[in-house]
Amino acid sequence: MKRIKFSPGKQREFFKEVLIALDCPTLKELSERFDLNYSTMKNYFSEKRLLSEEVFSDLCFVSKLDKEKFSFQTLKGNFGQISGGKKGRKSLNKRKV
Repeated sequence: MKRIKFSPGKQREFFKEVLIALDCPTLKELSERFDLNYSTMKNYFSEKRLLSEEVFSDLCFVSKLDKEKFSFQTLKGNFGQISGGKKGRKSLNKRKV
């Protein structure tokens, strides 16, 4: 799943514009409209999590906001993933000589 990365502070501005466009007073109501968990919505709003591309496009479509209005990066689905398997074990099992 691709992720959307805004500049610092811009993801919160995006959510504020969505709230205004949808005439939605709280994040809780917005989370209920989109059937998302409230804590997930809070994490998106406080920029602790990156938005998924699907949620971003849904929010833009419903609120009728233009995607090109915002500056963002699209990150690959394996963003932040740790390599495991044989590579991870080799670094753990180095023999001391």
